[in-house]
Amino acid sequence: MGNTDIPREHHRQLNRLLEQAQGLEALRMAVVHPVDEASLAGALEAARRGLIAPVLVGPEHKIRACADANGLDLGQAEIVATEHSHEAAETAVHMAARGHVGALMKGKLHTDELMRAVVARGGGLRTERRMSHVWTMDVPTYPRPLLITDSALNIEPDLLTKADITRNAIDLARALDVDNPRVAILSATEEVNPQIRSTIDAAALCKMADRGQIRGGRLDGPLGFDNAISEEAARTKGIRSEVAGLADILLAPDLESANMLGKQLHYLADAEAAGIVLGARVPVVLTSRADDLFSRTASCAVALLLAEHQRKGRMT
Repeated sequence: MGNTDIPREHHRQLNRLLEQAQGLEALRMAVVHPVDEASLAGALEAARRGLIAPVLVGPEHKIRACADANGLDLGQAEIVATEHSHEAAETAVHMAARGHVGALMKGKLHTDELMRAVVARGGGLRTERRMSHVWTMDVPTYPRPLLITDSALNIEPDLLTKADITRNAIDLARALDVDNPRVAILSATEEVNPQIRSTIDAAALCKMADRGQIRGGRLDGPLGFDNAISEEAARTKGIRSEVAGLADILLAPDLESANMLGKQLHYLADAEAAGIVLGARVPVVLTSRADDLFSRTASCAVALLLAEHQRKGRMT
């Protein structure tokens, strides 16, 4: 294939995850409708690194034409031919539900189109837990991976949905070797205010954790963004917490705030992100059209680590 260099040496957190995934058995992954350079090159690079065994699901003539136009070598990659993107999504989900692949990866199709097939009641990938999206962010100025959720699926989550979003993020953090992760539940204030629903939800989630309804992590909130990631800011406001200033996970109040937060870190702080959906029977790599080769490859590494975590039965 073409140039496979990934010049992101300063992103030590995602590089660490890539190293952590090395040596594991490649994850058989259905790549859904990979008919553009970004999605096809990302899958092939992940395969080259031994992270995945790609199954390319989509119109075969378009996949081969894309490879030819961009100098990409398909090698031994399996192709499952479909007529269009709708059929590709349904076929990939069908394969995952029957154990023919262990993960899905979004190609050149809209997120709604893929997720509609994933969440379909007859699709076989639903679980009792609500699905949610997590960005594993590598922020050069932050000393640890920073998970942000949910920026893609749940628009205005209620309390019980937020509880599942939290459980999913904790599971991912643990799969990435973050033991007992710290969850900062974000709002505009650190005080519980009945007029700001996110503060009420934060307090309830913390009490749910106290009662064992949410396990595997340490929760605190409501917290402002500054107090979640800056120990100095937390001290200034007199916040005593084992989470404040040390967050591993940022639980945003809604999809809009999570999405804006992740994109601001990417474009203003040179952060890279690996995106994945949890709560289904298999990991779903949910890429963005703007994701580069490094981000797509790192997302496959995250999916492999999560699948290994699930295989060992370590989910909360």
